[in-house]
Amino acid sequence: MNISHIEHLGIAVRSIADSLPYYEKILGLKCYNIEEVTDQKVKTAFFKVGQTKIELLEPTSEESTIAKFIEKRGEGIHHIAFAVPDVAQALVETEANGVQLIDKVPRKGAEGLNIAFLHPKSTKGVLTELCCN
Repeated sequence: MNISHIEHLGIAVRSIADSLPYYEKILGLKCYNIEEVTDQKVKTAFFKVGQTKIELLEPTSEESTIAKFIEKRGEGIHHIAFAVPDVAQALVETEANGVQLIDKVPRKGAEGLNIAFLHPKSTKGVLTELCCN
């Protein structure tokens, strides 16, 4: 697999509105995009730190994976996303190496990225996202 950089860190929060003051006033970051990803039942907010982004993830439904994550583990780091040139090819390679996939094919995520997740049971407990433009 050819990873170019960490695309973003996903952080589960109960409320983006309640979280913004910490990121903007305390850390001095600027939120440049807030959007809802309806099919994933999540609202996202993005900040840039160098080449890497921080993505806040707020559940929009009690059935969302983010709501379930917060209920089980509380707010905090949810996943790490790596930029790859081709998500579909990266999935083929990782599955061939015995990695359990959550997504068998890429799907659309926030900011129009093609994304796919690898199961944390196969990634040493870290939910891993692969993404590309």
